[in-house]
Amino acid sequence: MKPGRASATLAGRRQPVARRRLLSALVGLALCGWGGHVAATATGADAGASAVDASFDRSLLSGAGQNTTDLSRFERGDFIPAGSYSVDIFLNGGAFGRTDVRFAAASAEASATPCVTPALLDRLGLHPDKLSARVSADLADDRVCVDIASVIPGASMSFAMSDLRLDTSVPQAYLGQQARGYVDPKYWDAGVNAGLLNYNFNSYRTRSGGLTQTSSYLGLNAGLNLGDWHLRHNSSLNWQSGAGGVRSGHHWQNIATYAQRDLPRLRAQLTLGDTWTSGEIFDSFGLRGVQLVTDDRMLPQSLRGYAPTVRGVADSNAKVTVRQNGMVIYQTTVAPGPFAIDDLYATGYGGDLEVSVAEANGRVHTFSVPYASVPQLLRPGVMRFGVAAGQLRDETIEHKPDVVQVTVQRGLSNLLTGYAGAVGSQGYGALLLGSALNTRYGAFAMDVTTARTRIPGLDTLSGQSVRLSYSKTLAPTGTSLSVAAYRYSTSGYLALGDAARARDYARRGLPVFAAGPAQPLTINGVPVSDLLTPAQQAALAGGDYRDFLVPNGVDRQRNSFSLTLSQRLGARGGSLYVNGSARDYWNRSGTDTQFQVGYNNSIGRANYNLSASRERDLFGRSDNRYMLNLTIPLGSNQHAPNLTGTLTRDGSGGMQEQATLGGTAGVDDRFNYGVTATHGSGQAGGAGSTGNVNAGYRGSYAQLNAGFGAGSGYSQASLGATGGIVAHPGGVTFGQPLGDTVAIVQAPDAAGARIGSAAGVRIDHAGYALVPYVTPYILNTVSIDPTGLPLDVQLDSTSTEVAPRAGAVVMVKFKSESGRFVLIQTHLADGRTLPFGAEVEDEKGQAIGVVGQAGRIMVRVLNETGRLSVQWQDQDVAQTCSLLYRLKPRGKDKRKAGAIEQIEATCQQPRATAQVARSGT
Repeated sequence: MKPGRASATLAGRRQPVARRRLLSALVGLALCGWGGHVAATATGADAGASAVDASFDRSLLSGAGQNTTDLSRFERGDFIPAGSYSVDIFLNGGAFGRTDVRFAAASAEASATPCVTPALLDRLGLHPDKLSARVSADLADDRVCVDIASVIPGASMSFAMSDLRLDTSVPQAYLGQQARGYVDPKYWDAGVNAGLLNYNFNSYRTRSGGLTQTSSYLGLNAGLNLGDWHLRHNSSLNWQSGAGGVRSGHHWQNIATYAQRDLPRLRAQLTLGDTWTSGEIFDSFGLRGVQLVTDDRMLPQSLRGYAPTVRGVADSNAKVTVRQNGMVIYQTTVAPGPFAIDDLYATGYGGDLEVSVAEANGRVHTFSVPYASVPQLLRPGVMRFGVAAGQLRDETIEHKPDVVQVTVQRGLSNLLTGYAGAVGSQGYGALLLGSALNTRYGAFAMDVTTARTRIPGLDTLSGQSVRLSYSKTLAPTGTSLSVAAYRYSTSGYLALGDAARARDYARRGLPVFAAGPAQPLTINGVPVSDLLTPAQQAALAGGDYRDFLVPNGVDRQRNSFSLTLSQRLGARGGSLYVNGSARDYWNRSGTDTQFQVGYNNSIGRANYNLSASRERDLFGRSDNRYMLNLTIPLGSNQHAPNLTGTLTRDGSGGMQEQATLGGTAGVDDRFNYGVTATHGSGQAGGAGSTGNVNAGYRGSYAQLNAGFGAGSGYSQASLGATGGIVAHPGGVTFGQPLGDTVAIVQAPDAAGARIGSAAGVRIDHAGYALVPYVTPYILNTVSIDPTGLPLDVQLDSTSTEVAPRAGAVVMVKFKSESGRFVLIQTHLADGRTLPFGAEVEDEKGQAIGVVGQAGRIMVRVLNETGRLSVQWQDQDVAQTCSLLYRLKPRGKDKRKAGAIEQIEATCQQPRATAQVARSGT
């Protein structure tokens, strides 16, 4: 038989489960207490690169090893039996998912090698050209086992049986030009038909001054997946009891209801119903209609966000290394001549790239590529577009207009991105043009918007708005200016939302534009902050207050400025951060200013924070707050609690001191707790002392939390629950709060096993588990930790990979076998002991173990009664016998699960047959 042409008949004759065979062999040999010596060893890198062979000193076995069958198959390290295996495939270290691969061997004694097929090459993204007629014919013949080296010169495959991992190494010259993290769209999993429900319930009860009030909230996110379409409905219900003359009431709010599906060919999502626009170019607004918008998640991970293309020239086979802020972020080998690296992962707002090219003769040349980013920047050649049409959704507007919006962005080069947009509605139109620039001095974006608004009963307004954004990271100084944005608008400029409100107010006879200083919210002309108690204000903030409010008119914004800055102050100097914004208006005086300024550092194991902030609440009030926060861990173990002290001073001089002791407990940190004591002085600080306790539990089926607090003249209690429910073809599974895309793990008989990729999630008694978060369009690894499973249950694999579509419910199936472990003491009918190393097969002809010393067999069987066969070689003659076994009924006592039962049996009807040729023909 020629290399690379092992017959499929050979693999087809015997399809053992490799892991089960090896496990049974090791268990059998361990039970017998046999020894040996290593004939060949490998250390360091060699140990992982080559198989280790061993020879066994049979004189150490019982009876000097006379009653021993052929052990040569155990003398070769990493011996792979022929068969088909579900394996994780890797190409040059990158994961490409899981698939079934056939392994074939030239003889029964030889270790099997992987067979390359067109489907496997396609899965790896390998499309070799100029194949010989013979290789092409072999690839088309399912009976032939083709070696990777005969398809691609210099390529090789290595298989790790213990991890079921197949690694393929292919020279760079034969690789296709695919970006890192690429997953072919044909492998995207659309999932199964399913129903979803995400719930978030919270109830808050207060008692103060003889009055008791309960305020509750229920948020629901329901969904139904039918084929490629995903229906979603987001809503909330608020209700509160009456107190102090305020009647009880409730309010149901439809937040969003829509149907959505992805269009992979357009790299876009089609959405029908109530949603919001993205806000990348124009301000986001609610829409009842249709949207077609590109989805960057469909791009490989290495092409998402902005990163420049690195271009250079190599004089030889060179190693190219890319560093950012002193860290190596990319390394590859390139052929002589020009090269381009266009699949760098986006790294936030950047930092210049330092590129070094190490030639074969040792010469190194370096150059720098500017890298700074603002949200508008795209990679060269990447385009985004969005089309939205429908009715404007705004609860403050009675006359809701129709609206159409179109946007487009295009990466023109490393340095330049262009973008534009247009939006139109009844009596309103706007046009935007802009560009973003990447320079060594930072990233800039500037756009100009021209808008025209016709207001009933008033003049037509027209104006312009100019927006400038900037970001820069200075690694040497530890400065990160994430976003600094400035916007100036002329007096006639109105954004879409302001224009729609102004037209609506004019039609309703209300004041169109606000005048004078900012007015607080009022009820029947009385400021809310004066009319209601603090408790009632809090209830109002969480309820539906719109019916009581009278609009004061639209503000016409003039200038706005926002800043996000962080600064490291040396190795031990801590860090400083600033977040702030300021706005002023054409039609009223005053400036709305909000900011947060803070400093973080540590002393030993204690962390502290100093901060100052200015905020504006729902009722039009502004307040300055100054805070000192200190956190000290009370121990070094995983569940050691933290003691946190906080000192707060507000603008009116009120002071508040607070101390909290909190931490986590349990496996996977399932439990959390906290005890807080607070003392306040001054009107705003809340005079008096209070105490609060809270606790939470994160289980496999839900997350629960509860709290209780009491102070001078009042008390409060709260209770909350969040979780998710999915109805799928296998039943109904409860779990933690759901994300956009979820997975259902199916592992029969593996109840209690932990899901490694989701903290706190375990397989339920029906054999399912809900993984609440998976990332769409990329390979997600889902694993099961079998620790704690009874010996009766065996998983064929403990990890797999899946690439779901956005919004999908994907089924991740793990094959498992449930049986009973049994230790059989057996012998032949004439009293002789079965040969050591003889192979044991079940009724289906599958190898399930080997005979240990003194004729002992340890196997897992599926039924309480059955027949096993034993095969061995005796002087080149095949021998076989069979034995019947009968186990005790287990009943419903689950405590006996995993127990090893011991029985005795006679292997009957030994017979000699002519040796079967193992040539595969």
